Amino acid sequence: MNKKVKLRTILIGGLFTLFFIVLIGKIYWVQVVDASELLKKAQEMWERNKTIQPVRGSIVDRNKQVLAEDGPSYTVIVNPKIIDTLKNGSEVVKQLSAILGKPESELMEQVTKKKEDGTLLTWVEVRSEGWKIDVETADKIAAALKLEQPVNSQSNLYTHGVYLEETPKRYYPGGSLAAHVLGYFDKNGKAVMGLEATYNDMLKGKPGHIITARDRMGYELPDAKASYEPAEDGKTLQLTIDRNIQSYIETALERSYAEFKPKSMTAIAMDPKTGEILGLANLPTFNPAKYWEAKPEDFRNNAISSQFEPGSTFKLVTLAGTVEEGLFDPNEKFKSGSIKIYDRTLNDHNLKGWGTITYLEGLKRSSNVAFVKLGYEKLKEEKFKQYIGKFGFGQKTGIDLPGEITGWGDRFRYPVDYATATYGQGGVSVTAIQQIAAYGAIANGGMMMQPHVVKAVLDPKTNETIQKVDPKAVRQVVSPETASKVTEYLEQVVSDKEMGTGRNAYIDGYRVAGKTGTANIVINGKYSDDKWVITFVGYAPVEDPKIVVLVLADQPDLHGNYHNGGLVAPVVFKEIMSQSLRYMNVTAHVTQELSGVEKKVATPDVAGKPIADAKKQLGDGKIKYDVLGKGAGVIAQFPPGGTEIGPNQRIYLLTEETGGVELPNLQGKSLRDALAVCSFMKVECQVSGEGYVASQTVAPSGEQQAVTLQLVPWNDLEKAIADAAKQTAAAQTASAGKPPQTSNARSQSGSPSKAKP
Repeated sequence: MNKKVKLRTILIGGLFTLFFIVLIGKIYWVQVVDASELLKKAQEMWERNKTIQPVRGSIVDRNKQVLAEDGPSYTVIVNPKIIDTLKNGSEVVKQLSAILGKPESELMEQVTKKKEDGTLLTWVEVRSEGWKIDVETADKIAAALKLEQPVNSQSNLYTHGVYLEETPKRYYPGGSLAAHVLGYFDKNGKAVMGLEATYNDMLKGKPGHIITARDRMGYELPDAKASYEPAEDGKTLQLTIDRNIQSYIETALERSYAEFKPKSMTAIAMDPKTGEILGLANLPTFNPAKYWEAKPEDFRNNAISSQFEPGSTFKLVTLAGTVEEGLFDPNEKFKSGSIKIYDRTLNDHNLKGWGTITYLEGLKRSSNVAFVKLGYEKLKEEKFKQYIGKFGFGQKTGIDLPGEITGWGDRFRYPVDYATATYGQGGVSVTAIQQIAAYGAIANGGMMMQPHVVKAVLDPKTNETIQKVDPKAVRQVVSPETASKVTEYLEQVVSDKEMGTGRNAYIDGYRVAGKTGTANIVINGKYSDDKWVITFVGYAPVEDPKIVVLVLADQPDLHGNYHNGGLVAPVVFKEIMSQSLRYMNVTAHVTQELSGVEKKVATPDVAGKPIADAKKQLGDGKIKYDVLGKGAGVIAQFPPGGTEIGPNQRIYLLTEETGGVELPNLQGKSLRDALAVCSFMKVECQVSGEGYVASQTVAPSGEQQAVTLQLVPWNDLEKAIADAAKQTAAAQTASAGKPPQTSNARSQSGSPSKAKP
């Protein structure tokens, strides 16, 4: 008996010993051998590492108006495990399907999605319909599913099984404004084309992260320590683009595009002194916020990625080259109509020609024969090719936009190729950006500047400049004297109302220089008789160019008559240029047409003198003046003493503080005079129309007055003033029941108010 008890005791003791040996071994294995792996799995259970996405940098125009920025959006997250517990899967699927437009079958797959081990997931993003939805859609989901506020409260993930996670989304406040410059940022987080792609590394910033502890149900533990590394937001990109000028460009293009239905249209505005692109647009275009709705051709930036035979706008190279080499005599004559180069006969667009005319007339009439004789016979091939290279054709401009091509500027296999290239066809093919850079060089005294669209990089929090993009000079193409002469000749192309081919680009009150271009399209190896590329490039004001504008229309419907091309590019140019000059506060003046130059005189300094003495001094000098106020002496004058003015400009003499002086009657005045008065008297001025002031409407605007000026052409001025007087009389009679007063302007004038052109 004792032996059995003893044996049993030994057996039980052995089993216990073995059990403890196994237990200790297991503990050792867990705590030592598998410790790191198990700890990692445990941390995955109680810790959540959340990436903090940075705010993508904004893109703003030169005046810091937003063109592209990140804003709030939401991504729909579902929790299949909680939805299964709540048994509300059908309701969630039904409501989300109705709001997001996603099929119920696909949603049901997502709200029942499982891990590889068969357990239900706790975090599933509803893509793509539920990804980066707008605030309005998020509010609809929150209302339908009765989610707690705010809608991005993470508690909704565990109490309702649905969570709206706030995520950044790219917004483009201007819609399609400057779309080809900006590019777009797609829903997959990829920057596509334009500046969004080129400057993506700078715009995207640097992600941060936060690690938080949570319990087995997924709730964050309130007292747990968190590891936090903040995100670094992307930098702000400031452009040279001016939102207002960009708007002028796109509005003008849209109007012409609808009327003439071209294959495409392009317009560029540039500051010739800096190379800064003030506006760039193409039609067709797209909305970066709805890029998926666009056609493939809508994304093409034809301003830099398409080449074309330029036609007569390329005559700039021939003209500038012969002027620089002393070969252009504007009074020398030639026989127009046609010219024979070996076995080929080259014609003017007017096949009969204009008889024997001067080379200056040949420029104004855009005679091809004139430029063949200038380039082919006088300048000769090697020199001509040198000037093509100097003006930048056949090479990239270096503009900071992706996709620029080189074009080609010297494919001369036969003499006729070289001859036709002198007037922009045959051996040359260019881009729009090359064209505007070339004209910009002439406008800038012969110095070519590199076009660019980025002005500076800004700190996203302080808006202070981190990096500035300075203007870059490329080369001196021709001498300043040559540039001045070429400008004088190009001005006559626009101002000569009898023979100037650019007459439709003439702007009353401004001196404009420019050139038209009409090039036949090559189809199946032959030049088409009814399809053209129509171009106009010009700059203003001639005396101090502020802006150069190019307009190009590819195959507009001209009803078979290329002469109708003058109704396309030059008209669009005129609209863009006139609006831009007024916006830039470039004052207008009465211009002498053709090549006349105003004789200028220096203004005397009469500030501080008695009004009678000032009047006498100005009268003796035959200088026009206006007296503002009823004071006895001149307290200020505009322009100041010593300023050179033309014969049609006026001096304004202020005899009282501006706050006590009413704005004088500006009817009949040129825009230049009217804007000068408004500026001098600190009155905000809005302008409608072109030409001379027909009527004015004055209204208070905060602490200062504001006036709206209605302008009409000179020929319509007298009738417009009479109509305005009748309307004013009727309004005053109706409102006050008193006889109307024709004017209440408190001003005196040293000459008639109605200016003469």
